[in-house]
Amino acid sequence: MRCLFFACAAAFAQPDIAVVEKIAGKVGFYDAAGARTHEVKVGTYPHEIVYSLDGRSLYVTDNGILWMQYAGKGGNTISIIDAATRQKSGVIDLGEYRRPHGMAVHPGTGNLVVTIENPDGLLLVDPRQKKVLRKFDVQGKSPHMVLFGPGGVRAYVSNTNSGTVASIDITNGAVKLIPTGKYPQGGVLSPDGKVIYLTNAESNKISLIDPRRDRVAAEISTGTYPNRVAITPDGQTLVYSLGLNGDAVGFADTKTRKQTGQIALGGQPLSLTMSADGKFAFSGVQSQGKIHVIDVAQRKIIRTITTPKDAGPDPALPLR
Repeated sequence: MRCLFFACAAAFAQPDIAVVEKIAGKVGFYDAAGARTHEVKVGTYPHEIVYSLDGRSLYVTDNGILWMQYAGKGGNTISIIDAATRQKSGVIDLGEYRRPHGMAVHPGTGNLVVTIENPDGLLLVDPRQKKVLRKFDVQGKSPHMVLFGPGGVRAYVSNTNSGTVASIDITNGAVKLIPTGKYPQGGVLSPDGKVIYLTNAESNKISLIDPRRDRVAAEISTGTYPNRVAITPDGQTLVYSLGLNGDAVGFADTKTRKQTGQIALGGQPLSLTMSADGKFAFSGVQSQGKIHVIDVAQRKIIRTITTPKDAGPDPALPLR
């Protein structure tokens, strides 16, 4: 394939990605040039994907329902993919706990915390033993995404239909509810561990949660319907997807706490992830079957990856 020097350099700098293809029930692997290189069949309507602590495995939640607002029993498994061979290597059976969605990996133990929608709750899972260790009460409705606070002592769960974040001590199950905004969704911990940035889709804002006091300390107004957010390694820039008629990726300055720009995507993004070096963001537009690759510094789309018909791409995980 022939290309200009700078275009080739940009392609080689981008990481390969694993894309959760929600409608197809697969994870597709794509190289930096956008070519599809592998695919792995997982469970029905998978939603989220994370790396294991050692980087050897990928975990995928097999939710079993296309949209969180739909009724239904749902699935009860987490698929495991070998990161090196890019083949399915196992399944974690969650038993009576169904509709797993968001995940986070504990920075010390490698255990998983996983939100579940049937019944509402948060699970602590040992992925090596493939065993549920504990269920936590989130004291809210529709737990969606989860992340760990500093040191992994507390897990923060967005109770989407309650307008709260549940701060859960995973050692004893103690819960503190933090009121945020309408329809809280994804979040990210700042590199220095001092702030959790949490999107509130129907309030068009990002809450700044102080994890030392478990309270909202400030807010950033955004475009329409922020749902996922990432932060650059220097902690200075937030990058977030704007869905449901927002149809864009937004940027905000963490010092001024102001939105500083948007990039139109032409469709509703459901996801936003970032490469480890902060150079590239990846946003999936499920309705169009596309993953947009964004140069964060230049604030422009540099590549659009088209997935197979009826794949239904959601999050794209940059590979290590």
